[in-house]
Amino acid sequence: MSLPIYLIGARGCGKTTIGQALSQALGYAFSDTDHYLQLSTQRSVAEIVASEGWDSFRARESDSLHKVTAPATVIATGGGMVLAEANRHFMRDHGQVIWLNAPSVVLADRLERQPEAAQRPTLTGRPIAEEMGDILRERAHLYRQSAHHEVNAMQTPEQVVDQILQSLSLARAS
Repeated sequence: MSLPIYLIGARGCGKTTIGQALSQALGYAFSDTDHYLQLSTQRSVAEIVASEGWDSFRARESDSLHKVTAPATVIATGGGMVLAEANRHFMRDHGQVIWLNAPSVVLADRLERQPEAAQRPTLTGRPIAEEMGDILRERAHLYRQSAHHEVNAMQTPEQVVDQILQSLSLARAS
């Protein structure tokens, strides 16, 4: 049985893009916790946060992690999934955890080039470059603590997938 692969990292690191490419390379299913949450609630992340607050959103996010976890599945997690200690332990205990790491300036640039305001509410209301710097400073130790492997997310998606496959000693599906 093939364990799930969890992709963690800050907003803009490429979890969804890499997750889709990795799932194709392995012949695995693909799930995205934010997408699952939006489908199950019929609301965007921003709408959930606005109506219920961050604590309620984080609880729903944790629930979505459990719901999408399945063998032979690549799972793109929300950027704040690692904030809950229970989520960090769950992912490490149930699969392989890959941290897609990139500097905050790269993440901010990606988010500014492809804004998804309805899905990615600002955490602070400050400019995205400042916010991403703060987020990485606050969460880097949690990503590192959660991950079995750290991958440089500043490469092309194909290079990132190849690095993940090497890290996990897995071969592409034929």
